[in-house]
Formats: sequence, structure tokens, C-alpha cells
Amino acid sequence: MRLIVDGDTISIGEIQELGADNCQSFRERVYSALPSECRNIVVDLSQTDYLDSCGLGALISLRKTASSRQGTVRLVNPTPRVQLLFDVTRMHRLFEIVNPPTQV
Repeated sequence: MRLIVDGDTISIGEIQELGADNCQSFRERVYSALPSECRNIVVDLSQTDYLDSCGLGALISLRKTASSRQGTVRLVNPTPRVQLLFDVTRMHRLFEIVNPPTQV
């Protein structure tokens, strides 16, 4: 996992799996790297092959933290499998999900 702090935004990337096996360590790493002035969180899901309910819980926890700081969580480039999970659970209504424009 890669964490980059830039001003009031932390970007999280290189997440292969986010589930019951690693969601606690994910939370610990993110919160330990999260300065108090960070309001916005960007999570790149382009390499995420697996996400379960515990992983969703970790993302919801990030959303609560960002909201308490008057910030946002933006999920970027979810893989088709992960996007399907957001659609089925209706979490796409809770999060801002951004996909890049397709190249022609």
C-alpha cells in the first residue's frame, strides 16, 4: 500500500485486497499517516482485486473521518469486480466514485 500526503489530501494506492484479513492493518496504517489537517481522502482502487464487507467498513470509517473534518472521500478507478460490489450494496450512492475517460 502506498500513502501520499499532499496538503489537505491523503492519497492511498496500490491496494490489492481489502478484506477481513487486512482491514485492521489498513486502518492503522492510514490513520497513523493521516495528519490532523488532512480533510480529503483519495483511494485508488485500480489494483484492488478483492473487497469484502470488512473492507467496505474500513472505507466507511474513512468517510466518517473525512466528513467530521468537512472533507470528502473519492474512490478512483475501481476494478469491474469492485464496482459491481459498490453497485450491488448501493455504496455507490455513499461515495464519490471516479473513473477516467476511456481512451479511443
